[in-house]
Amino acid sequence: MSTTNPTDETVSRAAAPAKWHQGTDWRVFVLSAVPLLIFVVFALMDVDTTSAAVNIAFAWSASMFGAYWQVLLLATFFIGLGIAVSRSGAARLGNTCETDFSTFQWMSVIICTLLAGGGVFWSAAEPIAHFISPPPIFSAATGTPQAAINALAESFMDWGFLAWAILASLTGIVLAHLHYDRGLPLLPRTLLYPVFGNRVMHGWFGALVDAVCVLAVAAGTIGPIGFLGLQLGFGLQVLFGLPNVFITQAILIALLTSIYVISAMTGITRGIQILSRFNVILGLGLMAFVLLFGPTAFIINSFVQAFGTYIQKFIPMATYRGDPQWLSYWTVFFWGWFLGYGPLMAMLVAKISRGRTIRQMVIVVSLLAPIITTFWFTVLGGSGLAYELTDPGSVSNAFKGFNLPAALLAITQQMPLGFLMSILFLVLTTIFVATTGDSMTYTIAMVMTGDDEPRTSVRVFWGISMGVVAVILVSLGNGGVSALQSFIVVTAVPVSLILLPSLWTAPQIARQMAREQGIIAPERRAESV
Repeated sequence: MSTTNPTDETVSRAAAPAKWHQGTDWRVFVLSAVPLLIFVVFALMDVDTTSAAVNIAFAWSASMFGAYWQVLLLATFFIGLGIAVSRSGAARLGNTCETDFSTFQWMSVIICTLLAGGGVFWSAAEPIAHFISPPPIFSAATGTPQAAINALAESFMDWGFLAWAILASLTGIVLAHLHYDRGLPLLPRTLLYPVFGNRVMHGWFGALVDAVCVLAVAAGTIGPIGFLGLQLGFGLQVLFGLPNVFITQAILIALLTSIYVISAMTGITRGIQILSRFNVILGLGLMAFVLLFGPTAFIINSFVQAFGTYIQKFIPMATYRGDPQWLSYWTVFFWGWFLGYGPLMAMLVAKISRGRTIRQMVIVVSLLAPIITTFWFTVLGGSGLAYELTDPGSVSNAFKGFNLPAALLAITQQMPLGFLMSILFLVLTTIFVATTGDSMTYTIAMVMTGDDEPRTSVRVFWGISMGVVAVILVSLGNGGVSALQSFIVVTAVPVSLILLPSLWTAPQIARQMAREQGIIAPERRAESV
């Protein structure tokens, strides 16, 4: 008789995966496309009623699941770091030392896919929003240098360690092992395989899991596409006097769609990584220019102080529940968005991370990328705070009415070579959204076909479909796009339940990988006759 470690029981489910048939899964298509189509139809019929219904669902989701999401993100972050610093962190994804991308290319795809347009518009607008109306956890008076530090610290909480960790730290471990070592497909349902076994890999249960994740990502990608059309239209009107009307916005969305569809057609190793690399290079160039010729001392000093505040108040900020209504429109809203992206982002990261160690992946996703993000927020948003402190109203007046593009242009136009900088930041925003569009188009096609090299026709269909839906919603004005962005948080509810098992399956799988690769010794089994 022998006794085994009970933690191996879950992992061993992956030892004999059921045969997977590649091809379009029409159940997933129907379950994901039909709800989105229903949303669009109802929005066309009565956008105000649709928006009101979505807002009710949004408020319920944030109220009922907000605290759970806060705990889930915290646990994911710390468990991921625990795995990274343990001996299991040396295990390699795919059990190989060969990688498909250089480190710079690999990191570029990861960073650009999440940041999207939010990396520019929100980095300009959120700090000034918190400066004007301080978060309830901070008591400093508005309009002071300390209020600026607090505003940046709150922005760091919304876009920092926890937001990044939920995307691909633990889930990336689970998917990479089950795909490369056990032959399972890169699908959201695979995250539940250690719990449910083959029952989740076939039939309507697995199809529903995949469809919910596709719906969340489609909504999360269509929203920024439509939002970008509206914001670019505003920017071109301010800079060049072009009419900010529907036809202009539709043309801009069509151009954006063309860019990311072509990129998705050429695949991850070509178009997607090339576009991401270009975006990172442009972003680094703009960041260097602002550091050299902008409010340099304020940027450096405020980053150090704000990051210190972020670390000092990390747990209180992450677990704050004193004002649920405020949370639902800031931290919980953003985290719901990131949760919705979680499974498909994990698929993408697993796809491009073969040959990397668990430690490398967790450090890049959970530590390095968030630090880069927070510094970027300080460069752009911090510049806005510096200008606002020097000349009150120079940014805040433009931001009135929650006008994100106006806040961006109010900042960039005060920089040296302001007109050129404004154009370049709008270009950067466009490429950011395009890198999200191409990556998510590709991963949606992966889910639809069960193939990590999906057919080009499927990529084109989903890429164009998301662009078309964005145009339809933009035709309704801000209401359609805003309703969809609130809908994203609603879709995060079931997705967050799909991510939950990774809290215990990822550590088990990491240890199993380390044993199989000879990094840690196999556990002794007690035998008796």
